[in-house]
Amino acid sequence: MTLGGQRTSGTGIILLALAMGGFSIGTTEFAAMSLVPYFAPDLGIDEATASHVISAYALGVVVGAPVISVLGARMSRKVLLVLLMAVFGIANAMAAVAPGYRSMVAMRFLSGLPHGAYFGVASLVAASLVPQHRRTWAVSMVMMGLTIATVLGVPAATLLGQGPGWRWGFASVGLLALSAVVLILRHAPADAPNPKAHPLKELSALKRRQVWLTLATGAIGFGGLFAVYTYVASTLLNVTQAEPWAVPMVFMIFGAGMTAGTLLIGRIADRGLMRTAAGLLISSTLMLLIYPSMVGSLWTISPTVFLIGMTGSLGLVLQTRLMDVAGEAQTLAAALNHSAFNAANALGPWAASLALAAGYGFESSGYVGAGLSFAGLCMLGIAVWDDRRTIRMAACA
Repeated sequence: MTLGGQRTSGTGIILLALAMGGFSIGTTEFAAMSLVPYFAPDLGIDEATASHVISAYALGVVVGAPVISVLGARMSRKVLLVLLMAVFGIANAMAAVAPGYRSMVAMRFLSGLPHGAYFGVASLVAASLVPQHRRTWAVSMVMMGLTIATVLGVPAATLLGQGPGWRWGFASVGLLALSAVVLILRHAPADAPNPKAHPLKELSALKRRQVWLTLATGAIGFGGLFAVYTYVASTLLNVTQAEPWAVPMVFMIFGAGMTAGTLLIGRIADRGLMRTAAGLLISSTLMLLIYPSMVGSLWTISPTVFLIGMTGSLGLVLQTRLMDVAGEAQTLAAALNHSAFNAANALGPWAASLALAAGYGFESSGYVGAGLSFAGLCMLGIAVWDDRRTIRMAACA
């Protein structure tokens, strides 16, 4: 194919290059949660306090996505993707050598800054390569890097945490990010900066009510998955009484569920985005409700986390929805989707930590998660009602 008179790689290899960045990000985002039982004692903190390290990364995403999207509005998308992945890799390498709790929190915050902007820009590049009716599929291919990370990257990082040490888990992400930089430089389409782009135009997304309602649905509803995922390793070791080898296996099963959900939803979501989102939130609520009763055995917790993982494709659906409601502020809206989901990444573990601090046990994270998923479903209902009301008012006018 050609772009701006220059020959570029085929769509498949471009999507692979973008997905490699997603694989790097997904590995560190989710592996940090699986490594909690290993880095917490080394840093001299308990596991509830260790969740602040997870929240610091999420906060970095929340802050970085809008700021970088606005400041980078006039940059070439390819150049921006390379810079974001380079900063991400350096920050993870620094986290690997963090001497204490405070420096670890700071490095995790720094490594979270490029996350949302990367996925936002990569999703727009992917969607631009295919016809309108295949946008969700193209975005799902980018997100596939993240979900495959939960199948391969996270278990590998967990094994590193159990063997050579948790620091190697973060160091390996730095190497993955370097690989992504090389692939993007080689294969991503070269594009010229948009002279018409302006930070104020990007900020126009914040004036749209549907953008905020969509973001709120993700920020609240996806918190349910993170409430459970953050404490899966601790649940397996302390409640299920599983052997250490079972921890990476169950995370691999969780990731397999996310990958299966992404493949399935990527093919069907364009037929009805809001119906698909509602189905995912209902499924998430139900599975999280039964999760506490399934943690007693590997034979029951494993299929449960697979099904919970499948509901993680909600982010894919809301990403496409934001493309429809953001108007000209596509980059900011796409990036804010990941701010929303990392707000969920902060909200879920924090809410579950309150239950833990109250003495309810690791299995209580399922009930906390179910409450958050149901609240997200209610927010989605408000978004649908508001959208229909706006359409009726426009028709009457």
